[in-house]
Amino acid sequence: MTLSDINITPLLDLAFVLLIIFVITTPLLEKSIDLKLPHGGQTEKKLDKSDIRTVEISNTGIYALDKQKMSLTKLITQLAQEFRANQNTVVYIRADKECRYDLVAQIIDGCQKNGITRYSLRTDPTTR
Repeated sequence: MTLSDINITPLLDLAFVLLIIFVITTPLLEKSIDLKLPHGGQTEKKLDKSDIRTVEISNTGIYALDKQKMSLTKLITQLAQEFRANQNTVVYIRADKECRYDLVAQIIDGCQKNGITRYSLRTDPTTR
């Protein structure tokens, strides 16, 4: 007597394990630089996500544009190119609360020199 049914229980177990792994690891992939944002501010109206460019500045002076680490010069050049291609570009500046002010000022200055007037200094809106 031969068994003609295929046992799919191990395959389902594997699928569920992979699903759990992906659910747990996906939020961890969203972070690029570990920042501690200052408290304050408020939530704002919704923007088109394709118009938002996020600049992050660590407390050690590391810059990242949309989670890609790069030098300040390259970052400003990239922002200027994207603004020329899309006039609705909004720059979110996320700086660590321990970051030196001049690092933030250089980003703002670069935005202004290239005509980017829509930028936002991001904070952690949660209360302490």
